[in-house]
Amino acid sequence: MSGGPLVTLDQLADGGFGETEATVDGDTESIVIYRDGDRVRAWMNVCPHAGRRLDWAPGQFLKSREGLLVCAAHGASFELQGGECVGGPCRGESLRPVAVEIRDGAVWLA
Repeated sequence: MSGGPLVTLDQLADGGFGETEATVDGDTESIVIYRDGDRVRAWMNVCPHAGRRLDWAPGQFLKSREGLLVCAAHGASFELQGGECVGGPCRGESLRPVAVEIRDGAVWLA
């Protein structure tokens, strides 16, 4: 587990994404964090299609007009409730979730 918060809520726009690194299962991993009002969700920053990062530049994510997270490499589209791929080459697969919680205005590994 990380010694400090992953990100503060002030650093995440409502409906926006952030990227950070954290130690998960003993390995340093890139994590995508999505803010939905006073809730956050997090996933490994890895597309299940080809194992590439989802962001087109570090911390820069594509969001479709329909509100889906879009993989910059091959266009797979993920819904933001559970991270399931609903369009593209890995349809039916899901992003790997990371358990997080909000404490004192910041996002922490749970």
